Amino acid sequence: MKHFNNLNKGVKYMLIASFTFAIMGAFAKLASEHMSSLEVVFFRNIAGVILIGLAVLKKPMQHVGGKPFLLFFRGFMGFVALLAFFYNIAHISLGDAMTYSKTSPIFTAIFAWLFLHEKLSLKAWMAVFIGFVGIVFITQPSGFGFSKYDLLGIFSGVGAALAYTSVRELKQFYDTRAIVLSFMLTGTLGPLLLFFISPYIDAPELDFMFASFVMPEGIVWVYVIAMGLFATLSQVLMTKAYGETKAGIVGAVSYTNILFSILVGLFLGDALPSLTTTFGIVLIVSAGVMVARAK
Repeated sequence: MKHFNNLNKGVKYMLIASFTFAIMGAFAKLASEHMSSLEVVFFRNIAGVILIGLAVLKKPMQHVGGKPFLLFFRGFMGFVALLAFFYNIAHISLGDAMTYSKTSPIFTAIFAWLFLHEKLSLKAWMAVFIGFVGIVFITQPSGFGFSKYDLLGIFSGVGAALAYTSVRELKQFYDTRAIVLSFMLTGTLGPLLLFFISPYIDAPELDFMFASFVMPEGIVWVYVIAMGLFATLSQVLMTKAYGETKAGIVGAVSYTNILFSILVGLFLGDALPSLTTTFGIVLIVSAGVMVARAK
């Protein structure tokens, strides 16, 4: 405890944020036993819409605006990435699902280079390569290619990366709350639309997108509310962390989330990662830390 108190403030915030995010994942996994991942996304976002809505009422937004399509793109990509992420939380180990989502900084570096013309150093390119090798070790593609969970896992990283890359551009035009709200609103209205059209679509392989709404009962309400609270708490702590310390340091510390998720997952009955998967996780973490330090 003494060592924890001596830590840099930003590092402290990020460690707690990583832990609370793992707890959020645990409640999402528990809720997923009673409802579809589409519904989990709906409840995860509606909590955020209410909280940000109240913040906007208290202090109205002030911004230039003028990029509505980019704002929608950020919201949409964030929503579909979250949908893939929560579907994997429901079906694979918590540690693996979190590791996939943590590939986003590797893809963000590529997209920032492609679309925002940011320069990538040799070290950053090395990190990208190491990250991709790590992804291969985790997915372990067979002769049949990648599994559905692998593809959705990779997409959860790619989608989040596209969302983050657009945020860099949007920050010049919009209040931060408007950017977050675009994501939360899309993640609330998107599931409502999909619930409405689901009865008319027969595609079992797209079960991560189409599902019927099931009203939560009893203990499920506890899971849903706890998930929303821990998600919001981790978001606030992450924001505080980035405000206190260099982004590279905070970004590197954020990878403790994988370790916390593996430990929390064990309590939920997940198996320990295999040696091959562990090696893949180590490579992805190394790549993410290298990308963070390169910035």
